[in-house]
Amino acid sequence: MIPVQGYAGQTVAVLGLGRSGRAAAVALAAGGAHPVVWDDSAVARDAADEAGLDLRDLSKPGAFVDVACLIVSPGIPHLYPAPNPVIAAAWDADVPVDNDIGLFFRSFATADWGEFDTQPRVIAVTGSNGKSTTAALIHHILVENGRPAQLAGNIGRGVLDIEPAHDGEVVVLELSSYQTELARSMTPDLAVFTNLSPDHLDRHGGMGGYFAAKRRLFAEGGPDRAVIGVDEAEGRYIANQLIEGPGDDRVIRVSSGRKLAGKGWTVFARKGFLAEHRKGRQVGSIDLRAITGLPGAHNHQNACAAYAACRTLGLGPKGIEAAMQSYPGLPHRSQVVAERDSVMFVNDSKATNVDSAAQALQAFPKIRWICGGLQKEGGLDGVLPHLNHVVKAYVIGREAEDFARQLVGAEAEVCGTMDGAVAQAAVDAQPGEVVLLAPAAASFDQYDSFEARGDDFIKCVKAVLA
Repeated sequence: MIPVQGYAGQTVAVLGLGRSGRAAAVALAAGGAHPVVWDDSAVARDAADEAGLDLRDLSKPGAFVDVACLIVSPGIPHLYPAPNPVIAAAWDADVPVDNDIGLFFRSFATADWGEFDTQPRVIAVTGSNGKSTTAALIHHILVENGRPAQLAGNIGRGVLDIEPAHDGEVVVLELSSYQTELARSMTPDLAVFTNLSPDHLDRHGGMGGYFAAKRRLFAEGGPDRAVIGVDEAEGRYIANQLIEGPGDDRVIRVSSGRKLAGKGWTVFARKGFLAEHRKGRQVGSIDLRAITGLPGAHNHQNACAAYAACRTLGLGPKGIEAAMQSYPGLPHRSQVVAERDSVMFVNDSKATNVDSAAQALQAFPKIRWICGGLQKEGGLDGVLPHLNHVVKAYVIGREAEDFARQLVGAEAEVCGTMDGAVAQAAVDAQPGEVVLLAPAAASFDQYDSFEARGDDFIKCVKAVLA
């Protein structure tokens, strides 16, 4: 646990008692603060009461009279589509609003760091797609090369739930836009931006607000170094804002699909090969085609970003490549779950938006595509150019018929349920084809989470193959 600094003897309110909220309350108490907590859910409040936390209804008048700060869980909107009433009340009471990410950055460094031979470092990863894989891959590479490391944030453990840093340790954080938009302090040593595509637009008031939330990671104090995916205009904008001039190697530009020119530090992948260039010369390369845990161009972008991050920490190309070879992949992200008669079954339930599904479709030449769910704003236009990879689509979800009608140019069968889609796709699949779950939609019409949806896919595949 990271005891929170700066609030000893003060009352701090915590709104939302999920994983991050509970961890924040405990970490605040460990730092000498008095946390008072609240959640709209009676079940969550009862659990907090049983854990000995001090409940206070923060929606009542006068709730913030003695409060020094309000800590908000990431799922609670503070601006769009409308401010949560408790947050609005904190504003009116002139009470600062923060989250667990802000608490982490103000509390991670401690006095005993002066005795360390090597200062601990923090790598923070954000972006629309690939941030989980990139963060997990960085962590895996570090551990495989004998570097002490912890993985936390939107993946792994909550940021305040990790252990205090050891000498030379690296903490790798995956940060969502929900986390970066509100944190009052963000000072990583290295910040990574993978890419940007439309997502969570209702929460951020549109694409501009969404990008602004991501960009805060590079503006609040600024990282010492940055790894920036430049395949979209937003990434090129951030990279340009950070550089002092041509050849500034504090910014490493990464790309999947095009060669990057210039005098600076670049890492890019083309036709399955990763290349690192510095000052106009190639200084490293990796053949990514045989790395089973990183299939497809989108994962090659993740590999480039992770490679660049690890190079800034002094790791060599050979050590990075060896670690990538043993990377197992993440559950629900291009996860190979079974193979029979030369037909592979791949779980990419994390492909909850159109852009991530389009990337998944580009990873394999012949696909039996299981898709559908709760559609996000913008329709399915982003996947239509890649339907030439789809032999047939098997559509699930409550809106399956409408979803199927939008797949112009592809054969589509309305299955409704996961078991029906998997069973039919398995019957139809021919050797060399891939049965791919990449929904291009949220899961909440049928499942509690994308993880639950992916688990159901795995269960159905095992049942079919049994």
